[in-house]
Amino acid sequence: MKRIGFIGLGTMGKPMAANLIQKGFMVTVYNRTAGKVDELEQLGAEVGITPADVARNSDVLFTMLSNDAALLDTFYSEQGILSGVHPALTIIDSSTVSPQTSQKLAEELAAHFVDFLDAPVTGTKPAAEAGTLTFMVGGSQEVFEEHQDLFLALGSKALYLGPSGSGSYAKLAHNTMVGINLAGLAEGLSIATKAGINPDQFLEIVRSGGANSKQVELKGDKILDRDFSNQFSLKLMLKDLLLAQDITGKFQLPTPMLQSATNLFQIGLSKGLGEEDLSAVIKCYEEWMGQLVVKPSPPPVEAVKPASPLSGRERRKNTRVQLDINLKLSIYQWEQEGSFSGQNIDGTLFDLSESGLQITTNVLLAPDMFVVIHFPQEAGLPPITGRVIRIVTEGRSFRYGCMLSGLPPYVRIKLEQYIEDHITSASTV
Repeated sequence: MKRIGFIGLGTMGKPMAANLIQKGFMVTVYNRTAGKVDELEQLGAEVGITPADVARNSDVLFTMLSNDAALLDTFYSEQGILSGVHPALTIIDSSTVSPQTSQKLAEELAAHFVDFLDAPVTGTKPAAEAGTLTFMVGGSQEVFEEHQDLFLALGSKALYLGPSGSGSYAKLAHNTMVGINLAGLAEGLSIATKAGINPDQFLEIVRSGGANSKQVELKGDKILDRDFSNQFSLKLMLKDLLLAQDITGKFQLPTPMLQSATNLFQIGLSKGLGEEDLSAVIKCYEEWMGQLVVKPSPPPVEAVKPASPLSGRERRKNTRVQLDINLKLSIYQWEQEGSFSGQNIDGTLFDLSESGLQITTNVLLAPDMFVVIHFPQEAGLPPITGRVIRIVTEGRSFRYGCMLSGLPPYVRIKLEQYIEDHITSASTV
């Protein structure tokens, strides 16, 4: 069985090494902070004294370091990896670094007859723990195929993309999108929250629409729960965005969205959020708008707020308040083609509904009869035409449901306001 070395036991490296141990591989580990090896040693890992020692005792060596400087120091320092390489060794670097660094190491190691793959991953700490990472790999395709078993022990997918540096290029393009998507999530949540919308409900809308993304799924609830525990730190997100800016500058490719996302994460770093999860960038928006983006807490049972006073319309709908507004009704009946007869009767406005109103009179009318309703002069309303669609007998009086016909919106608004004012004044008497 292959002897595996693993250098770099941070947020991602430690669970990756643990997966290899649990799947039966012989693993030797090293980390500059010695305490991080203890848990893996208990799982069965050997502990290397130096990077050179790990390389010397491995057939395949994984590196997972935080940035270019840390990776290069691990290779070139005294008792670094280069001091322990041997011709049978393959090195797989899963760090997110510049393509130029990946290409430099590939050339250096080739001179020592050592194979090198740049193989960064997608997925944060939970994916590393679950073994569901995706590897994007640059280097020799033959070497890639030789070590498929290791990639599939650590992840669910590994894609060969081309020569050295290809994996690093792909990772920076990928993380550009991660940063932009996270910025979009933070900005959208902030707009909704500032507008008074429940951010939990807003996330439900986002998840069911075109704005959904992996960042929404991974970070939405973390933001609302105020859980900024580190799955992928804000400072590392910024580091990747700056690397992406460097390569797009070499390409002379304008990237305005990358620039905006980089600026946002730089602000986050300046506010001391670098060690927190990248979702902590929401704190920038919270400071700007003066409120938190947080899941609303349900009110305690013992502190239920008293009901606010009902508006006239709510009182009318909830308690069926009788209006008792005096009306004059003009009733028209066709006598024959081209002629009709009519009369005026007294009535009362009983209620108003979405599609019409209810009136009461002591006169029996017929279904489908048209009436013209005249309100008191104080209402300032024009005559309104309605058609009788329902008749209810109440002793010696009759209540009619009348559908309003061709009522302009401004008249409807004025009618509702008149009724609202009538109820309000009646309730204060």
